[in-house]
Amino acid sequence: MHRHRSAPDSTQELLITLGRLVDQALENIRLQRARAELGMALQRHMLPAELPDFPGIRIAARYSPSQNGLAVGGDFYDAFSMRDGVAGIAIGDVQGHGVEAAAFMGEARASLRALASVTVDPGRVLACANDLLISLGGDLFTTCCLLSIVPQSGEFCVARAGHVPVVWGKDGGGSGISLDAGGVPLGILPGQQYPVTRRRLKQPGYLVMVTDGVVEGPAYPMDEGLAAVSALVGTADGADPGELASRVIEVADLTGHEDDAAVLVVRYDGVPGGG
Repeated sequence: MHRHRSAPDSTQELLITLGRLVDQALENIRLQRARAELGMALQRHMLPAELPDFPGIRIAARYSPSQNGLAVGGDFYDAFSMRDGVAGIAIGDVQGHGVEAAAFMGEARASLRALASVTVDPGRVLACANDLLISLGGDLFTTCCLLSIVPQSGEFCVARAGHVPVVWGKDGGGSGISLDAGGVPLGILPGQQYPVTRRRLKQPGYLVMVTDGVVEGPAYPMDEGLAAVSALVGTADGADPGELASRVIEVADLTGHEDDAAVLVVRYDGVPGGG
């Protein structure tokens, strides 16, 4: 004769199953948090502790982590000396999150620094960095914007690999978005060329570089975010670059960004020694 299970037995088995599921979920959360903490530690270690100044040029950065604490991203920035005293300033955004993105970010930053000791042409640096990153293997890629400035003359060059445009502003008012041609992100297709835009800073002002977490999000299309940054830069009028960077990073709060957000402000005080 078939006997039905009693209700208490069924309830007990259900509670045991639920308990196991809860334990598994908690263990997954612990693992995710451990990976996130490792990713954040890697990211902090690989970003520069401080940024150098150059004659007539001051640089400041700000960084805001993802609103999802477990989604550690790969935003990076850097400033370094290139050949002949030229200042190199870079910002980038690695696709993906976690430890792998943080590690790839370190590879990208190291590649840019190494290649910048060979040439001051930002397009050439990006082209070589692209091939180098592809040769290292993996399936990640990164956007990047590389800027080189000659302090003695104010001449600068910009090359972009799928990255957000540079925003410029000058003391006394006036700002805009440099919608220059660019290339594909680094790490996808070998043998790429990256167009270079050459200009000259004729008076004191700013060049502002951001990652897309600053200017794009669920509540903001990128063109509105860039317009908001441009408005801030246009009214900065001699403000300290750190102060302006703090204002610009606040735009990320308006966008409702889910990604990391990074800002680099390059303040040009004029040709060293006047003139």
